[in-house]
Amino acid sequence: MRIKSHWFKEGRERTPQEISDALSFVISRMANNSLNNTREAKFDVEVGTQYFDFLAEFLLFLIMVADRIVYRKLSEEDRLIFTSNLANRVAETYAENRSRLIDEDMKECKRHFIDLLNQRAGEYADFGYDENGPDYGFYRYLAYCIGQIMSDADSGWVIDQMISIEAPDAVKMVEKTLRDLYEAEPRPPRRRAAAGGE
Repeated sequence: MRIKSHWFKEGRERTPQEISDALSFVISRMANNSLNNTREAKFDVEVGTQYFDFLAEFLLFLIMVADRIVYRKLSEEDRLIFTSNLANRVAETYAENRSRLIDEDMKECKRHFIDLLNQRAGEYADFGYDENGPDYGFYRYLAYCIGQIMSDADSGWVIDQMISIEAPDAVKMVEKTLRDLYEAEPRPPRRRAAAGGE
């Protein structure tokens, strides 16, 4: 999955809110990509409630990952601004899509997402995350949560898909995206190769 994660305007330090605004879009794409990969790997994720429950768990995992990364970079106050804004932006996008596609109340969808985020934050707090990334338990807990929403036939097998493929790939992408977004200098635009001939 290709993502744009560089600024293209004048170089200046971005606020925690600006960084989290940009990351919220990327995180939503990552969760969708992981869902699509899981379905392509022949796991049954039915369109409807199960589809959005899968997305919710993966989005919550990615928010937890981003929060742990900025813990190394930001003051406590800036980290709170970053994570609160990220959670709200992701929750709004998720709730808008869920309410539109399965006819649920948007405010209720967002409230449920935030409630689940608060619950998961306490649960993921038991697992480590250092400069090398999450420990095994961090990945294993995502796999457990995803397994709970899968069919009996898939619940055991999806654990390996999450731990070996989807979660590590997503963590690398969040790490890279945040590194890029924290660069103050914009990346110069790419020049297209001119079509030519002799």
